[in-house]
Amino acid sequence: MKGIEKIIAHIEGDADKQAESILAAAKKRCDKILADYEEKASDLYSSKIREGVKSCQDKEDGALRISRMEARKSVLAVKQDMVAKSFDLAREKIASMPADKYVAFLAGLVEKAGAAGDEEIILSARDRGAIGEALLKAVNAGGKSMKLSAEERDIAGGLILRHGNVETNCSIDLLMEMCRGELAGKVADVLFG
Repeated sequence: MKGIEKIIAHIEGDADKQAESILAAAKKRCDKILADYEEKASDLYSSKIREGVKSCQDKEDGALRISRMEARKSVLAVKQDMVAKSFDLAREKIASMPADKYVAFLAGLVEKAGAAGDEEIILSARDRGAIGEALLKAVNAGGKSMKLSAEERDIAGGLILRHGNVETNCSIDLLMEMCRGELAGKVADVLFG
């Protein structure tokens, strides 16, 4: 029986060696598979981190662009409002000039309008009562025969010349609107330059 035990021991030894070899190869293969997947996982993790950082940066950049644009729009709106208020203040200053200067200003408007000399002058109710007669004397001093109209208009200041059915609007509001495009940039330069 000793011979059979030796053969069995030899077979068992060979089987153990073969099993160890198979286990070693399997462990080596498992380690390689694990290393490959750890590398893939690391690459995927790095890729996802880069994508996340890029996405966050893109969102931050977009939000920053939008906030800068909104800030510029707000500043522009304030500037436009200040320019508009400047024109409103100029309108008020013209309308509240001392009577003699205001009459001279309106007489100048009549001259610039190229009046023939026989037009009717239409004023606001306030101007008609306050400076109507003085204006009529000022414009007719050069030999014209203009008349002060009984009609009054709802204008902030200035005048309207009427010759028959044709009216020439020289109201302060219209004059301000006409020169606004030309002067708005200059006013902005003075205010913000």
